[in-house]
Amino acid sequence: MSVSTDVGSTSQRLLPARAVPEDLDAHLAGFGPRPHLEAVAMLDALDASGLRGRGGADFPTGVKWRAVREHTGRGGDAVVVANAAECEPASFKDRFLLTYRPHLVLDGLEHAAEAVGARRVVIYTTKSHTDVEAALRAAIRERRRRDDSDRFIDVLVGPNRYVAGEETALVSRVSGHLAKPKVVPPRPFQSGVDHLPTLVQNVETLAHAALIARFGAPWFRSVGTERSPGTALLTVSGAVRTPGVLEAACDTTVGDIVDRAGGVDGEPATVLLGGYFGRWVAADRIWNKTIDALSLQSVGASLGTGVLLVATATTCGISETDRVLTFLASQTAGQCGPCHVGLPAIAETFHKVATGRARPAAIDLLVRWSHDIRGRGACRHPDGAMLFLASAMEVFAADLRHHLKNGSCRYSGQRPLLPIPATDAGWW
Repeated sequence: MSVSTDVGSTSQRLLPARAVPEDLDAHLAGFGPRPHLEAVAMLDALDASGLRGRGGADFPTGVKWRAVREHTGRGGDAVVVANAAECEPASFKDRFLLTYRPHLVLDGLEHAAEAVGARRVVIYTTKSHTDVEAALRAAIRERRRRDDSDRFIDVLVGPNRYVAGEETALVSRVSGHLAKPKVVPPRPFQSGVDHLPTLVQNVETLAHAALIARFGAPWFRSVGTERSPGTALLTVSGAVRTPGVLEAACDTTVGDIVDRAGGVDGEPATVLLGGYFGRWVAADRIWNKTIDALSLQSVGASLGTGVLLVATATTCGISETDRVLTFLASQTAGQCGPCHVGLPAIAETFHKVATGRARPAAIDLLVRWSHDIRGRGACRHPDGAMLFLASAMEVFAADLRHHLKNGSCRYSGQRPLLPIPATDAGWW
């Protein structure tokens, strides 16, 4: 997959002008030294900017940082963890950012640690992201040699598992335990790593925070919308001519983003937005929608992890959904019934429908089961999987009936669009 930096875009902020890793010299030449803001000033700037998390939750960043600081208390301590796991198989944006602009993320991490009063700072990535780990360790060594930071930043590597990057799973692994999600409350900002108040923040969000500290909230709000200010990184793939990582202001339409990725090789039929916990949406419903939260909500979608995958009519959405559901069912932590029992049963039933080996009642059964397990898991894994399933059953309803009656369609044997990565058997 290539990387498009779209140098001519007026909304270019996070991506470098050229796809070349920036060392500390290049970073300082472009941005200057990191400003040292008082905690209150940093938190106020985040609130005023309207920045929301870019890891999928879309939660106000200023609110999240304040919650950790309030639980730290006078004379207390906190932990900050940068989530660089990027366990979403169709997403590459965080890896690109860390490989090519690691110092911008590290600046944001420093601001976060100062704002919440943290002594321990960790960047959490996974075993498969060896390029990211190498880039981070090199950047941290540069900063130490320059005495650019008096704060020790540790890099911790976790397992290649889909839910190992979930917030509570990450906290568990940093605490020295298995990278499995935990039941909440308490949430990490209340009691996280080693029972300390913990801020877990996606790396793209940290990079935005670093820019806000330098240029201010009005600058950040100068693009995007009132509800969704600023820019966002997207991994654009599928039937586009130039797949890659793009940065777009949040008032940019899906169609415009696809045009920047070279356009569609064929007639667009559907779009998967948000990744494997996202939604399939008919292309004609979403093409002219901007990527701000309110616009996407009008078609039941969200930006999620920033995945934007385009499919044409020659893509079998049933086969693609079948493969992803099987993958998601294999990635459960096995800690609760909805995941351990429900997801495998749903994936198996959907596979039978996809291959024409199920009875007509199977579709009604899938609908009922998908409603029954929502909100009942220890984490959001079953909820995300069911959102993906429900959207597929809606958008590909006619195809689903065809598969039920006739088995695999003529497009089922096409090369898959959605990647299914190799994963670890364990949770370390």
